[in-house]
Order: sequence, then structure tokens, then C-alpha cells
Amino acid sequence: MTKSEFAARLQHACASVIAAEQELTEIDSKFGDADHGLTMTKIAGAISAAVEASDGGIQSMLDDAAIAVMSLNGGSAVPLWNTWLDGMQEAAPEGEEIGVAGLQAVFAQGLEEMNDMSGAKVGDKTMMDALIPASEAIAGYTGSDVQGLFTAAAQAAAKGAEDTKQFVSKFGRAKSYGTKTIGTPDAGAASMSYFFQGLAQP
Repeated sequence: MTKSEFAARLQHACASVIAAEQELTEIDSKFGDADHGLTMTKIAGAISAAVEASDGGIQSMLDDAAIAVMSLNGGSAVPLWNTWLDGMQEAAPEGEEIGVAGLQAVFAQGLEEMNDMSGAKVGDKTMMDALIPASEAIAGYTGSDVQGLFTAAAQAAAKGAEDTKQFVSKFGRAKSYGTKTIGTPDAGAASMSYFFQGLAQP
């Protein structure tokens, strides 16, 4: 996969998140601050603009995206997404080509950085409920096709986000609502899932 092909997938990922703004706001309005849709639209917009403007290789593109997110104001999602993107760029190639093994290294490093920062596990009802399964699907992918890798990740992320309906929130403002949060998905997991759905579009 070339840098321009990766950039196109990142643009689709951002567009997928932006298109879901109203839905993300609605989810977050139940037990959060009702600002997740707006925050994620800002984050996705910053990533999209940075990717479009980046004139370096793949590592430089992901680094530009991380820096663009870092400059935003927007609650807990901003440092988390900055950490994830920054982790990914650490393992990314400097050049303009990346294959399955390279993508596996990139997403593994991104997850490692997120695990260090977030401390949340599957079942805690956070964005990690989508990111961890998606990252594990990428790590466990045995094919040679980039499309197959992103499709597997998107499916795992979607299932992870859907599964959050069954869980009690253990982080953030929603934590204080206890069992009342059962039945509502986590907004952060939903936005991460939408990002992966977009990545699966070539």
C-alpha cells in the first residue's frame, strides 16, 4: 500500500466519524457531557487536514496527524487520540510504502502506547472496547491483503462497540451512573468503530 492509498483510507475514516457526529452526541448526552460528537468531529477534521497537507512519508504523515490533534481543546478524547496516533507513527516506515507486516507493527505500537496511558480494558466501556479487538484482529491477521486486514479490524471494532451496551461504565462521568449505563453503547467505542469502518474503505 502506498502512502497516498493509506492517506485515502485515513480520509475515509475521518469522514465516517464526522458523518456520525449527531449519533455520537446523542449517545454521549445520556451519561456524558453531550460533546463527544463535536469533539470527534474536531479530531477527525484535524487528522484529515494534516493527512492532506503532509508532504513527507508515512511516518511523517502520522506524526503530522498526531501533532494536529494535540493542538486541540476537547476533553479526554484529544490526549487519547494524540497518544494513539503518536504511538503509530513511532513504528511507521519513513518511506511511502507499507504492507501487512508494517501495518501490524504500526497498530501494535499504537495499542501499546494507549494501554500505557488509558489503563482501560475490554469491558470497561471506553474507546478501548473497540480499539483492543480491532488491534488484536490486525495482529492476528494471517493474510497478505491489506484490504482483508482492515476489514477484519472493522468487524472486530464494530462488535466491540456493540458489546459495550452490556457493560457498566467504569471511567469518566458515566461511571457515576452505574448500572443505568447498561443498554447504551459507549460513545468513545462507537467513534473508534466508525474510524475503523472508514479505514476499511479503499
